Amino acid sequence: MGPSGVLKRSRHAWLTPRLWLRRLVFWSGAVCVGAAAIGFAIGAERANGIHQRLIALSPFLPFVVSPLGLALVALITRRFFPGSQGSGIPQTIAALRLRGQPARDAVLSLRIAFGKIVLTLLGLCSGASVGREGPTVQVGAAIMHSLGRLVRFPRREMERGLILAGGAAGVAAAFNTPLAGIVFAIEEMSRSFEQRASGTVLTAVIIAGVFSLALLGNYTYFGQTSVSLGADRSWIAVLVCGGAGGLAGGLFSQLLIGSSRGLPGPAGRFMREKPVAFAAACGLVLAAIGYISGGTTYGTGYHEARGILEGSGSLPSHYGALKMLATLVSYLSGIPGGIFAPSLAVGAGLGSNLAAVLPYAPAGAVVVLGMVAFFSGVVQAPITAFVIVFELTDNHDMVLPLMAAALIAHAASRTVCHKPLYRALAERFLEGAGSGGR
Repeated sequence: MGPSGVLKRSRHAWLTPRLWLRRLVFWSGAVCVGAAAIGFAIGAERANGIHQRLIALSPFLPFVVSPLGLALVALITRRFFPGSQGSGIPQTIAALRLRGQPARDAVLSLRIAFGKIVLTLLGLCSGASVGREGPTVQVGAAIMHSLGRLVRFPRREMERGLILAGGAAGVAAAFNTPLAGIVFAIEEMSRSFEQRASGTVLTAVIIAGVFSLALLGNYTYFGQTSVSLGADRSWIAVLVCGGAGGLAGGLFSQLLIGSSRGLPGPAGRFMREKPVAFAAACGLVLAAIGYISGGTTYGTGYHEARGILEGSGSLPSHYGALKMLATLVSYLSGIPGGIFAPSLAVGAGLGSNLAAVLPYAPAGAVVVLGMVAFFSGVVQAPITAFVIVFELTDNHDMVLPLMAAALIAHAASRTVCHKPLYRALAERFLEGAGSGGR
C-alpha cells in the first residue's frame, strides 16, 4: 500500500463513528469524575459543619454521636459495601494488579463508589478524622473503569489506563491541583507508566481539572502565602523540618501498616470478633481526643491547617500529636476515609511546634515545610507531596525549600518504615482478596 493509501486509511480511522463514541464516553467519564469530586468536596464541608454545630450545642455530644455514628458506618460498610473500607488508594493500586473483570469489579464498581462517598460523609458527620481525597481516587477509578462496560476500549487501556486516569483525575479535581494528579499517577499508582497510557491519564486530568476550575475557580485550600526563606541560616529549618517530619510521618505510616494486620492481644480479638462494637469504642476514643483538643481534631483538618498557616485562630500546642492519634483511631475503626487531608493538618501542627524552636525562620515558612515533610514521610512519594503542597499554597518562593524538605523527609521516613504505605496496604488487600478475606 502506497503513502496515499496509508493516509486515506488513517483519515478514515479518524472519522470512524466508534472511535468518536469512545472519545465521547471517555470525556464524559472525566467530567463525571470532576463532578463527583466537587460534590464530594461540598458534602465534606457540610458534614464538617454539621458536626461543628453539634459541638456548639454541647462539647459532650460527641461522646454519644461518635460511637453511634462510627458503629453505624462500620455496620453498613461490612454488610452492604465490603471493599470500601479505608483510604481507597490501596484498593485502586490493587485493582491495577488484579486479573479478571469480576475481581476488579468488586473493588471498582459504581456501587462501591457510591458507598465510599456516602459513608465517608457520614463518618465526617460523626467526627471521624478522615479525608475525602483518597476516597475520591477510588471513586474516580471506579467511574472510568465502568466505562469498559459501555464501550469496547483497547484491553490495555481498560485494564490499566482507565484506572490510572480515573485515579489521577480524582486527585486533580479533589485538590483542584491538575499537576498533582499527573504526578500522583506516575509516582504513586504506577511504577511502569506506559507511554500508551500517558495520553489517557493526561486527557482525563485536564478535563476533570478544567471542569473543577470552571465551577470552583482557581481556589487554593490553604490560601496564598508569601512567606519565603532567605539564603542564610533560615535554611536550617529545611533540614530540621525534613528530618523531624519524615521520622514522624514514617512512624505514623508504620503504625497504619502494622494495624492493618490487626492489633495484638485482647484488643485484636475484640477488633476481629466484634468489629461494629470496636468501631463504637473507637468513637468514644475520638470523642475523648476531641474534648481534650477543644474540638479541633474532628473532620478533615483543612480549616485548622489554614488557621495555623495564616496565624489566625487558637489551637493547642499538642494539636499535631492529637490529630495524628485521632486519624490513627479513625483508621482502626474500619470505616471509609482517607488520610491525605489529616496528614497535611498534622504536618501543619508539627510545623507550628518547630517554629517555636526555629526563631530565625518565618513561622509561616516552617509550617509549610512541616506540612510537606510529614506528608512526604507518610506516603513516601516526595514529588507528589511537594507538588500538592506547592499547588495548595501557591507560593513560588518556596519551591526549592519544599522540594528539599520533601526529599529529606522521604529519606528519614525510610529509616523507620521500609515500605511505602499505600503499596504495603495494597499488598495486604491483595492477600486478603486471595484468601477470601475482605
